[in-house]
Amino acid sequence: MTTSVKPTIGHSGRSRELRELATLFLRLGTTAFGGPAAHLAIMREQVVSRRQWLSDQEFLDLISACNLIPGPNSTEMAIHIGHRRAGWPGLLTAGVCFILPAAVMVTGIAWAYTKFGSLPAMQGVLVGVKPVVVVIVLQALVVLKRSALKSRWLQTLAFLAALLSLVGVYELTVLFGVAAAAVVVQQGRNWPRRIRALAPIPLFALASDSPAASVALGKLFLVMAKVGSVLFGSGYVLLAFLQSELVEQRHWITAGQLLDAVAVGQVTPGPVFTTATFLGYLMAGPRGAAVATVGIFFPAFAFVALTAPLLARLRGSAPLGVFLDGLNAASLGLIAAVTVQIGRTAFVNLPTMFIAAVAALLLFRFRVSSTWLVLGGAVAGWLISVF
Repeated sequence: MTTSVKPTIGHSGRSRELRELATLFLRLGTTAFGGPAAHLAIMREQVVSRRQWLSDQEFLDLISACNLIPGPNSTEMAIHIGHRRAGWPGLLTAGVCFILPAAVMVTGIAWAYTKFGSLPAMQGVLVGVKPVVVVIVLQALVVLKRSALKSRWLQTLAFLAALLSLVGVYELTVLFGVAAAAVVVQQGRNWPRRIRALAPIPLFALASDSPAASVALGKLFLVMAKVGSVLFGSGYVLLAFLQSELVEQRHWITAGQLLDAVAVGQVTPGPVFTTATFLGYLMAGPRGAAVATVGIFFPAFAFVALTAPLLARLRGSAPLGVFLDGLNAASLGLIAAVTVQIGRTAFVNLPTMFIAAVAALLLFRFRVSSTWLVLGGAVAGWLISVF
């Protein structure tokens, strides 16, 4: 059974919890490279292993809840953790603190881009960070497997989810297909009507599709909110949405500028959705960066606020609990598939393999914090690029 938020006695106790959330997620937003899979692995280390705010089962349930709604999964996970730890103030604190550092960094890079016409060189840093990310994600998979894959059937489902993802099946199809298979096998033909309540939130459009002659801040907000409201899947799906909305329909930016923006979102820590921050700056300066950031992340806060109270009901119902177990298995399979894809680009030579070996030793044997490992990998990658 998923536990509820523990009541805190007194204003000082709640203030302490909010300070803890702010400190943790400001640090993660500043140092968490590697995309959603790596972010989830780092969050698990921090809130389950080190601080024990959640159990592994509760953490897995939150991952599945994030997979059920559109938007950036790692940001939604931060918001969920904040809500679980300190209620509605925690929801806002954790989410804002996770987003803010990356948004500030991306705004600075956008300023340099518009002033000098090119991106700062960060490829050397990524060479060292990627192998460390693979190790961190693998460690999280090993630990989460104990809670999520409690039977051979669930292990089979996780393997099937990873395989389907690797061959290109859409993530949402994998998640719901595997979860439905778990219920069919466990419950036979007794399919409860309440399962229909687990259907994803209907997709909806917030902004007009007619091309715009100029970029107004209000319309920029609506377009970014629309993208944040309908987007399931990876950063590559984000690229497709922004290409359609900003390049093809409205002609606000060029395809080359969009690719540069996505590259900035990939090479900076924190949420990949800060791609929108970069684009907002290109279209309307600092105010555009702020408006685009708020617009694309606002739906994540709204969706989490709406769905967080339902988690206890899901885990408390036997058939819905089976469905959630299937989602957990599928989620681990998808993370495993992402790890394979990252590994293909991470291990490019002997130095990167050596970095991964050292990171694995420090993480598995000495329990060194993933934050220090990522920073060490960044320094090592920079040194490799220089020498």
